[in-house]
Amino acid sequence: MDDRESETGRVTRRLRGEILDGVRPPGERLVERELAAALDVSRVPVREALKVLDSEGLVTLRPRSWAVVRKFTDSDIADLTEVRTAFEPLTFRLAAERRTREGLDRLRQTLDEQLAAARSHDAVVARRKAADFHELVTELASNELLIEIERPLRSRMRWLLAQHDDLIAVAGQHLDLYTAIANRDVAEAERLASEHLEQSEVLFRSSRGRD
Repeated sequence: MDDRESETGRVTRRLRGEILDGVRPPGERLVERELAAALDVSRVPVREALKVLDSEGLVTLRPRSWAVVRKFTDSDIADLTEVRTAFEPLTFRLAAERRTREGLDRLRQTLDEQLAAARSHDAVVARRKAADFHELVTELASNELLIEIERPLRSRMRWLLAQHDDLIAVAGQHLDLYTAIANRDVAEAERLASEHLEQSEVLFRSSRGRD
């Protein structure tokens, strides 16, 4: 990896994290020149990072060297929810069938970190670990096509999974899902995944109602 690729990756990770954590709100202008100065890099890695984030659906490129943080519409959110509804019960069912000891240990560590962050009211870490939990379950499903489908949607899914305030409730739901996967209880994992989706919708609507 050359220095420019390394800088592009660093800038991309920084901006992606700030968008997903809410540091850069929807509608904020991302100007190449200003970002380059703030991050102490040339404009080239900033430009390339914005292209990556555009492909991930987190920003919208504008003419004349700037972009804007995407504001997800109700239609965007409905589309993402439909995709989750189609794939997540399958993903959790396959994870319960195919999980490995090593994979289960990684999932438990992530869950423990989510629970600890939720109990200490660290919303940023709790939401990140919640998204990590879902991505690890996809890995445990051991279906390369499913992983291939999920990867380009990852950033948008991370955004959606972060749109809630009840950190303890989500962590508790993940604990139940982990238990089903650990017990290889395929039917329970699939049932809980569908229930988790329904509960996530309730939490999401409640959070949006307070905006």
